Amino acid sequence: MKLLLSCEHGGNNIPTNFQYIFKNDEAVLETHKGFDLGALDVFNHLKPLANTSFFNEESRLLIELNRSLHHKNLFSEFSKSLSKTEKEHLILNYKIYRSSVETEIRKSIDNNETVLHLSVHSFTPIFHSIKRNCDIGLLYDSKKRAEKEFCQQFKREILSIDTSVNVRYNYPYLGKADGFTTYLRKQFPTNYIGVELEINQQFSKNNKMEKWVKNLLYKSLENLI
Repeated sequence: MKLLLSCEHGGNNIPTNFQYIFKNDEAVLETHKGFDLGALDVFNHLKPLANTSFFNEESRLLIELNRSLHHKNLFSEFSKSLSKTEKEHLILNYKIYRSSVETEIRKSIDNNETVLHLSVHSFTPIFHSIKRNCDIGLLYDSKKRAEKEFCQQFKREILSIDTSVNVRYNYPYLGKADGFTTYLRKQFPTNYIGVELEINQQFSKNNKMEKWVKNLLYKSLENLI
């Protein structure tokens, strides 16, 4: 099995030519709306286990890499008013990133190898004034036996190390909702295991995830691959 890691919301960088759309609203870039706090830190910690990896450090408020091109929230409240040319530039970068991941998966599958794709994300602990009761979420398609079995094994490994961790399936989002792994499942109906790893941002400080969380995930994943 080949492990491919990705991190679509790793940073909140804004290229100079797009900074004007955040004038007087720069603070939003430091929030969960701007990027997944701590996700890139976890990604980098897990990277030694991966056969290949991809990450993005431009803010999701420019274009949402984890949504389909037809999704209503592809562009944010800030970027939806950009010109056609500016949007085409962002869409080109979007396609380059996603195509790079897809091409790597296709190479492995064409070589009769199974690809485990772990897409690393984090979530805000309170959303719409509601506290989310979860430490680590494992998002997958329940109709995909291999994905279900992997997530069950992953959860068992995590709990074997620390029984106090609250691991939930398809929470705080559904694994079959519009997303990059959902798209890739359609492209690769066999030999592809796509799982989104969601980590509660309560464990993140200064965009760095607490060491015990990273080590927990590393050891658990290492035991599975």
